[in-house]
Formats: sequence, C-alpha cells, structure tokens
Amino acid sequence: MAFKRRGKSLSLYKRVPKRYESVETRKLIWLSLHTDSQSEAEQKAGTAWAHLIDGWEAKLAGDTAEAEQRFAAARNLAAARGFRYLRADHVAKLTTEDLLDRINSVSGPDDNPDLMEAEALLGGASLPEITVSRALELYWDLAREKTLGKSVDQLRRWQNPRKKAVQNFIDVNGDKTISQITGDDMLDFRAWWLDRLENERLTPNSANKDLIHLGDVLKTVNKMKRLGLVLPLSDISFKEGEAAQRPPFEDSWIRGKLIAPSALDGLNKEARCILLAMVNTGARPSELAALTADQIRLDVDWPHISIEPITRQLKSASAKRVIPLCGVSLEAMRECPGGFPRYRTSSAGLSATVNKYLRARGLMETPAHSLYGLRHSFEDRQLAAGVDERIRRDLMGHALDRERYGKGASLRQLHDLVQATAL
Repeated sequence: MAFKRRGKSLSLYKRVPKRYESVETRKLIWLSLHTDSQSEAEQKAGTAWAHLIDGWEAKLAGDTAEAEQRFAAARNLAAARGFRYLRADHVAKLTTEDLLDRINSVSGPDDNPDLMEAEALLGGASLPEITVSRALELYWDLAREKTLGKSVDQLRRWQNPRKKAVQNFIDVNGDKTISQITGDDMLDFRAWWLDRLENERLTPNSANKDLIHLGDVLKTVNKMKRLGLVLPLSDISFKEGEAAQRPPFEDSWIRGKLIAPSALDGLNKEARCILLAMVNTGARPSELAALTADQIRLDVDWPHISIEPITRQLKSASAKRVIPLCGVSLEAMRECPGGFPRYRTSSAGLSATVNKYLRARGLMETPAHSLYGLRHSFEDRQLAAGVDERIRRDLMGHALDRERYGKGASLRQLHDLVQATAL
C-alpha cells in the first residue's frame, strides 16, 4: 500500500515513523480514511497522509506542559483536521450542523475520542498565561518586520522606549498576565504618569509615548498569538499641549561661546567635530555620526556631505540630500575625513556626551538648550537671509508641502547661499 507525500512514495507501514507504528495508529489511519477497504484507502491516501502527519506532529507538539506550545499545537491540530481553532464559548455558538461536524471529526482508536483532538476541535485549550514581560520577549519576533533595514544603533533606539514603557507599567502594576490587565490597571498607570507630569515638568508627549508603546506590544502579541483578548487600552491618552520647542542658539552665543578658541578643547575630537559640523549644515547629529568616508567629499570644487541611507534608515525620504560645507563646519570635516566611527553606532551617546560637556562648562545658552538647537539656528539664519522655502527645506531634509518641480538649486548655488551666513 503506497502513499505519496510531496512527490515521494511512502509505504504506509514501512515508512511511518517508529513513534507512529502501533495497532492503534494503524486503526487511526483506517478511521481517518473512513473505509475498511484497502483499495479504497489507496485511492484516498494522496492527501490524507499529509493531513495525518501534520496532525500527529501537532499532537506531539501539544504533549507538553508549556501553555504557549499547547495552545499553538491545538490551533495547528485543528487546522490539520480542516477547521479553524475556536474557543469553547465560540464553538458553543456554532450551528448544530457545524458543531456536529466538529464532534464527529474527533477521532481516536476504537471510536474512543482522542482528548487532544477534542481539545483542538472543541476549543478546550487554555489560553496561555503570558505576562507583560513575556509579551515583550515575544514582541521582538512578532514585530520583526518593523526592524527591516535598521542599523544596530537604530534597532537599539527602537527597542529602548518599548522596554521602558513595559518596565514602567510593571513598576506600577506588577508583572501581570496580559489576560488579567484591567481598566483600573491602566488608569493607575495613567495616574502615575500624571503625577510625573506635574512634579517633573514633563510633557504629555512623554506619557503618551509610553502608552502607545505599551499598547503596541500588548496588541501585537494579542493579535499574532490569536488570543482574542479585549484589552483596556482606549481613552487613556493625555491631551497634547503645545509641543515644547528646542530653542535655537543665538549667533552671538555660537560665536562668543561655542566656537571660541579653546571652548571645546575638553571634548573628544569626534564629538567636537560633529558639533562644529552642525553649525553650518543644520544636519541632525545622528546623520553626521553615520557618515562614511565616501559621503564626505572634500577634494571637489564645492566640498559637501551626502546624507544617504547607507548604514542606517533615514528619518524620511526627504532626508536624503547634499549639504555644502562652509566655515567652521568645513574645517571640522577636514579633521575627520573618514567620518566618526566612535559614534556611528551610538548617536544617542553622542548627544549625551556633548550636552553634558556644554552644561558643565556653562556653554548652554539656557537650561532648555541642547545640541539639537544648532540645527534650528542654521535654519533661522537661512530664513533671516531670505533663502527660498524650497531651498531651506532641501537643506534641512524637510518635506515640501507641494509637489517638487525641477531639480532644485545646484550644489554651487547651495554653497553660495550657505557661505553667505556661515560662522
């Protein structure tokens, strides 16, 4: 008696894995084919063999005390029998015909119902008790499509706020199973954040990011693991106030403090050069940190840097651009023609290092200032000089609120415009 699976001939009794070689298993095979005729069995065997193997493997996977594996095995076994796994309360709502179809498909030796099949087809598998911390572990794999193309640094920066949000929730409510999270738990978490907003002068955006990241983790696990839970995640966000602006440095402050002789001598070379490169390019710190030698073009008529998605994703499609090098920014890039390997995979460490240095030496114009303010200073100088909006947006890597026509300004034109306001 020969069966075929994936184009290969199999002898039903000689090729069956040893764990399936038993009188009960052979009876199960005949029962599944709904015949006691060998000739009829051979006719039906083409697809039945594949279904049987899938079902057996699903059963074996379910032979474990690990709840997540048992639940997944029940779903797989139901699929192998031609059904979609439903919870018992949903099975109970099926039509009489559909319900009987499932009951009659629960097979077993000598017409005794197989408990694993009954669990799979009638919805008896218990939902896995996944804690919030376990949900985060599962999330990294379930949401891996969101990380495609990210560099190591970008992946770390994508993961960290999600880790923080989950840990904050656990600090408030404990590491509960996600099926036990209540509306009160979420309100307690919101109240904890409200206290922080009032006492630590944080913005609603900080709290909402935590709520969004936590919700994303829980909803993704609930959906992809097909748990069917109703999670209490709605109507808990804070009303966004006016977004806090990172103030620009005044040109007089930049000249008299930041680029004054010896002002940055205590800062490591790469961090110092990135700061100076920002002054007349307006580039983001992370964009400069990621530059490779090929993107730093000094031995040309119009020295420039090229922001491209080579070692990392760009913030947006508009972020791909070339920026002329002038003034102190050109001098800084000549000191680091190969880029900034120290910060190429850790731009967050760069900002922390520079901001700490500037604050410690009284080089921050106000407590609200940060390294990023140099980017806004560059844009303000372009605006004050009357540079066209299209060109300003091209230099800053911002999207244009209308369709872009033509190629835009040439590199020489950009150089002349930036040179006119360079420090």
